[in-house]
Amino acid sequence: MQIAAHDVGRLSRILAGCAGGAVALYGAFAATPLATGPAMALVPAGLALLCCVLPTRAVRRTAYGLGAAAAILGAARLGQEPAAAVATMLAGLALALIDVRLPLRPGRPARHRAADPLLAGSAVIALVALVPRMFAPTFPGGPGPDGVMSPYTAGAVLTLALGGILARPEAGPLRTGARAGPATMVRRFFPTLVAVPVIAALTSALLVRTGISRPAAAISTGTVLAVLAVLGFVGALVRSLEAMDRRQRALLADRRRAEEQLGEHAAGLERGNVALREANTRLEAALAFKNDLTSMLTHDVAQPISSIASLAELLSEDWADLPEDIRRELACKIDKNTRRLIKMMNDLQLLFELDTGAVTARRTPVPLREVVQSVIASAGAEDDVRVAVGDDLSALADRGHVGVVVRNLLANAVAYGEAPVEICAARTHDTVTLIVSDHGPGIADDLLPRLFDRFMGGAGLGLFIVRHLVEANGGAVRYEPGTPRGARLIVTLEAASVSG
Repeated sequence: MQIAAHDVGRLSRILAGCAGGAVALYGAFAATPLATGPAMALVPAGLALLCCVLPTRAVRRTAYGLGAAAAILGAARLGQEPAAAVATMLAGLALALIDVRLPLRPGRPARHRAADPLLAGSAVIALVALVPRMFAPTFPGGPGPDGVMSPYTAGAVLTLALGGILARPEAGPLRTGARAGPATMVRRFFPTLVAVPVIAALTSALLVRTGISRPAAAISTGTVLAVLAVLGFVGALVRSLEAMDRRQRALLADRRRAEEQLGEHAAGLERGNVALREANTRLEAALAFKNDLTSMLTHDVAQPISSIASLAELLSEDWADLPEDIRRELACKIDKNTRRLIKMMNDLQLLFELDTGAVTARRTPVPLREVVQSVIASAGAEDDVRVAVGDDLSALADRGHVGVVVRNLLANAVAYGEAPVEICAARTHDTVTLIVSDHGPGIADDLLPRLFDRFMGGAGLGLFIVRHLVEANGGAVRYEPGTPRGARLIVTLEAASVSG
């Protein structure tokens, strides 16, 4: 297909060059040596057309100058031969501007040749001059109709216009690379429109010469044929416009559907990305939990198990040799480590329940002094803890949760603080505040942001469980440094009256 297109373009340029040479020769023979005007203007016009088809850039620049000279010579005869002068002037300007392209609209690429309307105007004037001459045979015995210029000059001008079209087949009306539509249809039917008046004139002449029809009827027949051809072209053009409109609407509908599908696909991808991010977050949290739990089991849980195992082995192997008081001491240590291990297991079970959201609070009035004294007694710390909780103070919470919270706060104060440890409570409006304080070094500033996190700083699960249980009961827990030293852990719960 590329070879065929190249051959057609080459043939078109050869024909254009031949047309230019023929027009230049006609102009040279038709003009007298001293005369100027349309015939003389055809000489530089034909040479310009001939130079347009040559590949050298310098020769093409010469063609532009020759075209301008032809336009000037044609304009010089506007007063004497207006039709011929205008036709040759337009043809000369077209050849001077044959490679100039203009944008159809501002901001659009320049695709349309400036020479095309000039060539079309020149060809129309030549046809207007030729058509009456074609009807001359329909007037037998008479002088025939007059023309606006010499038929030979008109033929030369028409040849010049057609040669200008053939000189640039890739850019003018003959181009085939444009999209289908009304413009392409006009290019296809342009030769037919040009041929209509010629065929009508020849048909009229034939009808008269053969005696089939009178001159007036023959002219009417030719005119009717021309009108029918034009109407057929207009109808085809309208159908082409309608088809183009339907294609445009179909393309817009396809584009809209494609955009909707693309939007749905993008939304689906976004939902998938959100789900993946959430899954990654859960996976990272589960991995961190696994690592923290492994670390706790490796250190905190392994230590009491190892102590229990070594103490039990010592009692088993040296029972007979050990004094009674040593046996009792070793048994108490085994009991202490066992209780510690049981507490860890209970904390882990509660941790799993908190992590799965299985913990619910059954809130009832809870007397705080009773719960605090019960926790202190079970821990055997009556002599080490000062209690300042009134008998009338009661919190609206789950009793078991309050007991776990007090036990963990007390264990944290005893393990990481210094005596004396104090537990006090007070009521403010609709809330009751429980404070567990010690006189130790307090909590380092770098640990405060993670104080109530899971497995914080080797402190186990106590404060993490405290925070979740307090929040499950609608309360809050916070830390304050003691004065002048120590740590104060403050729990705030909804107040309730003591039930009778």
